[in-house]
Amino acid sequence: MEDFDHTENRENREDVFSRAVKAGKRTYFFDVKQTRADQYYLTITESKRRFDNAQGKFFYEKHKLFLYKEDFEKFKNGLDDVISFIETGEIPPEREYTELRSSRVDVDFEDLDKD
Repeated sequence: MEDFDHTENRENREDVFSRAVKAGKRTYFFDVKQTRADQYYLTITESKRRFDNAQGKFFYEKHKLFLYKEDFEKFKNGLDDVISFIETGEIPPEREYTELRSSRVDVDFEDLDKD
C-alpha cells in the first residue's frame, strides 16, 4: 500500500483509498474517507445504471452506506454470518449483536436519500 501524504492533499483530505467492484449491472465502490479529526471511515456505494423513459437518457441510481471504524467488527461478523447461512443453509451461532434483532425499526428506504 502506498503512503498517503496528508500535507500535500489538504483539499482532498477526505479521499484516502478506493476500490471499485463491477458485478453484473451493478458497481460497488468501497471508499475509505478521513474526517477532519483524522479518523477513517468506510463508504460503500452501490451504483446501478438505469434508463429514464421520461427524459430518454441513462442515469446512475446510487445507494450509500457509511460504516464507522468502531462498528467494523460487528458489521463484519453480521456479514460473515449471513454469507455463511447463504452458502451452507445452517444458522450460525448467536453473537453479541443479537439485541439489534429484538429492537427492530421500521425504515422507509425511499426516504433515506431525501434532504
